[in-house]
Amino acid sequence: MRDIASFRPAIEGDVMEPDGWAVVGLPANFVSSVSGTQLVAGSLLGRPAEVRFTPVGYAWASSDGGLVTSAGPGATWTELGLREFTATDTSLVFAERGTFEVQPTVTFEAEYRFDGSVWRSIAGTLDVPIQPRTVVVGAVDTVLVVGDCGARPDGPGC
Repeated sequence: MRDIASFRPAIEGDVMEPDGWAVVGLPANFVSSVSGTQLVAGSLLGRPAEVRFTPVGYAWASSDGGLVTSAGPGATWTELGLREFTATDTSLVFAERGTFEVQPTVTFEAEYRFDGSVWRSIAGTLDVPIQPRTVVVGAVDTVLVVGDCGARPDGPGC
């Protein structure tokens, strides 16, 4: 088993909507680029070996204490047919302004075969962290105005 530990799944970055920033109290959407089974080939004791990694869980942990977990990698708002800032199964909501780190992690189940043998399950799972992402969270104020403030700067709310 120690030799099989040298086989690692390929991990790429994730997607965040909006990219790198969020608004206090509104959902920020996270999507993993790791979505399918990966087959990693190599050699053990001079013979061919393969390890098959299947993602079974996803997590995004924020340095402000937020955590979202999902069985799937998530999808963009466009892919889901949703408006921006709509809550998804993989979104985090930040309660205060600041700069936070979000640590994505993918959990894999693994199987191996050695020298053409049948696939054998490996007990347990493997949590693989992805490069953390910095998120700048700001507050937004909305103002109700009557008409175009450019054309009428002295109007109500301008």
